[in-house]
Amino acid sequence: MKIGIIGVGLIGGSIALKLKQKGLTTYIYGIDNNEQHLNEGIELQIINEKANLEEGIKNSDLIIIAIPVDAARKLLPKVLDLVSDDQTVMDCGSTKSGIVEMVKNHPKRSRYVAFHPMWGTENNGPKSAIAESFSGKAGVICNKEESAEDAFTLAEEIVYALDMHPIYMNAQDHDIHTAYISHISHITSYALANTVLEKEREEETIFQLASSGFSSTVRLAKSHPEMWVPIFKQNKENVLDVLNEHISQLRKFKSALEKENYEYLGELISNANKIREILDK
Repeated sequence: MKIGIIGVGLIGGSIALKLKQKGLTTYIYGIDNNEQHLNEGIELQIINEKANLEEGIKNSDLIIIAIPVDAARKLLPKVLDLVSDDQTVMDCGSTKSGIVEMVKNHPKRSRYVAFHPMWGTENNGPKSAIAESFSGKAGVICNKEESAEDAFTLAEEIVYALDMHPIYMNAQDHDIHTAYISHISHITSYALANTVLEKEREEETIFQLASSGFSSTVRLAKSHPEMWVPIFKQNKENVLDVLNEHISQLRKFKSALEKENYEYLGELISNANKIREILDK
């Protein structure tokens, strides 16, 4: 099977490495506007050949779109315009409703499978790609009933080849859930980083005293705006809903401290500890 990867970066590169490792592909075409990423992809043996969009699609059995969600939403209809009834297209976007809506009436809609590998880091580019990145993580497939049976079967095979466990849901539910478990985490990290950067102007020792706890909390703040602004934009309503609830929770902590209500503060922390029961299952 020959594969065309549109976006030879962290996600696209990691998928390519893993599928090569599993022997699912004999040849990978890299399609990217970033010439440096293409050159690095060849150097790191992530891709076998550079290709433009038309050539890469024409010569591939499977096309994987691994670019920011705004760009993917615009590009997907053009990709479907170029595919035959024997080819399959998958995207890897962190939001699904907008992209699914964009192609709902496309004549080749059934050749597309909406996919989200639930993994990512604050790094980018092919040099950050790791074959084992997805192992043990969830691979979400959305609106599977809208995809042709053979396209869905191939997408599911890709999920298993990445050593992920498949989860099936509709695009709207996906976007709600990711707002809670991913998108709000990034906003919180960005906000905390900005808070500390403001304070650091007065206290130069803050970063000298920073612990591993602080580093892990603000790790997501290293993530690039080119990736995350489009995600927040595409999932705006869900993110705002979660953000309002998060602000409400912060106000409870603020009020407890202001009123020196330490019993209530303890209750808030104890309630938060319940998350351990879920995460440690």
